[in-house]
Amino acid sequence: MRSPWLNKLSVILGPRPPVSWLFLCVVSLLALITVFGSSSSSSFDSVTSTWVPESYKNYRRLKEQAAVDYFELRTLSSGASRQRELVFCGKERENYVPCYNVTANLLSGFKDGEEFDRHCEVVGQGKWCLIRPPKDYKTPLQWPAGRDVIWSGNVKITKDQFLSSGSMTKRYLSKHLDALLKMMLLEENQIAFQSDAGLTFDGVKDYSRQIAEMMGLGSDSEFLQAGVRTVLDIGCGFGSFGAHLVSIKLMALCIAGYEATGSQVQLALERGLPAMIGNFITRQLPYPSFSFDMVHCAQCGIPWDKKEGMLLIEVDRLLKPGGYFVLTSPKSKPHGSATGTKIRNMLTPLEQFPEKICWSLIAQQDETFIWQKTADAQCYSSRKQNDVPLCKGHDASYYQALSPCIIGPSSKRWIPIQNRSSSSELSSAELALHGNPEDFFEDLQGWKLALKNYWSLLTPLIFSDHPKRPGAEDPLPPFNMVRNVMDMNAHYGGLNAAFLEEKKSVWVMNVVPVTSRNMLPLILDRGFPGVLHDWCEPFPTYPRTYDMLHANGLLSHLSSERCSLMDLFVEMDRILRPEGWVVLYDKLGAIELARAHATQIRWGARVIDLQNGSDQRLLICQKPFLTK
Repeated sequence: MRSPWLNKLSVILGPRPPVSWLFLCVVSLLALITVFGSSSSSSFDSVTSTWVPESYKNYRRLKEQAAVDYFELRTLSSGASRQRELVFCGKERENYVPCYNVTANLLSGFKDGEEFDRHCEVVGQGKWCLIRPPKDYKTPLQWPAGRDVIWSGNVKITKDQFLSSGSMTKRYLSKHLDALLKMMLLEENQIAFQSDAGLTFDGVKDYSRQIAEMMGLGSDSEFLQAGVRTVLDIGCGFGSFGAHLVSIKLMALCIAGYEATGSQVQLALERGLPAMIGNFITRQLPYPSFSFDMVHCAQCGIPWDKKEGMLLIEVDRLLKPGGYFVLTSPKSKPHGSATGTKIRNMLTPLEQFPEKICWSLIAQQDETFIWQKTADAQCYSSRKQNDVPLCKGHDASYYQALSPCIIGPSSKRWIPIQNRSSSSELSSAELALHGNPEDFFEDLQGWKLALKNYWSLLTPLIFSDHPKRPGAEDPLPPFNMVRNVMDMNAHYGGLNAAFLEEKKSVWVMNVVPVTSRNMLPLILDRGFPGVLHDWCEPFPTYPRTYDMLHANGLLSHLSSERCSLMDLFVEMDRILRPEGWVVLYDKLGAIELARAHATQIRWGARVIDLQNGSDQRLLICQKPFLTK
């Protein structure tokens, strides 16, 4: 998502001479004003609240005002705004996910599994176009009904694909096919997931309770008391295990590799559950060390015995001290079975390697194994010399190569989950690990104030409990629902906390840009889902997977980056479902640019002055339901 400045220059100078000369005159006039004024180059600042050009003392303000003026001139010269709207992509891109083109990756020289990994550097610039929804696409059902029933036309999967997909079939498929068919009822246009069925065909609730009892707990309702609040579910299948964990107040995030059809991530997101594309192949996942209390894998297809244990080392990096790794995989098959031999070969190193990274096998029942990462810092110093070494230096975790070393107890965040505050809010001592606690409380107070002004303005629009119209399957916008929200510049996770205070049934994907201050460890420690991401690249998700996108200050932040703003808006349109909402809060100049781009990608857009004395503006957009 890079912006070639030479292309911009050619656009300015060609092929509309009158407009170009007018634009150059405006820039020249403003430049002369700036020469006689101050030319400090501070960070991106906004233009004034009035729309009349005036003397700007800041050079960055000059550039911003010139860009806005240019968009206004292009609007005047091109006539009706519809002439500038982007075209739709072809039907073949209905489920397009950038950065996961296996053929292009192979041609670029990636092999030995790397061709299945994320490679955004291979993605060509291409021509901007808008991904249209499938012909049979329908607005998802409201929560919680939408958790158990989805429209079959919204996901790329058929009954035959479901039954034949290795990523979809979990334990004992050959023995439990009838139960599988019962779990997923394919009606004429719906896929229904029975709430009492799920990952294991004798019931996901029984499976969850089994894990809790193996950990020495009375039931899975005691997970929180044992320090388990966040779970990374690898290869989540239908998402039923994660759905159950969410129902008992845990944060479960599903990750699975990219799949062109029958995608686990797409199914989970369509059910309104937290999920994103993520691979255990050659790179670290985009989460910092000590991110999760439990990592869960139920026949997830990961070859844990390969790569000299580096995949297990990655799990160790993600686990907090005292955390749990739960592996469910058939340990034996009938004599002579090639599959059984393969599984036994995989489990053999799993019986040996965990000791080298200070894990202990605390329970084994049937095909389920549970290891616990040590909470004793002395374990690392008492290991053998040939064991896995401790890492030295900075913990880089944005798609870096898998590491052959483990993060030891030298980190200030090395706190066993059993020693953590049982409260949902972090203590002052826990906050101090992430910076000045006063900054955190100031952010929290700011979001409480937002609830009283602009957020209170949005809530009636987005979360209205308006009754359905007679004969309609779903109420018309703005009376449709919001199940999930992506906060594209999450800061401290204040938006997520605001939703909780409002008691809204919605989860937030808290995205922390890689070039901003990394507060993702704080967000994850609060029990919120989150991820690092470079907004100059596409986000690892499928089209139409989010109901609402929110960004506070992101556009100003990206103004000094290498990104193209139009690339960003086209990507936002890709991941936003039809009739979904976009809420941007930023400085006036950035908001005006955003409004121009919103018009080009066919969004309805409205700028709101909050009348709070600041130069900030609110831009509310809605994506229309267009199929052609």
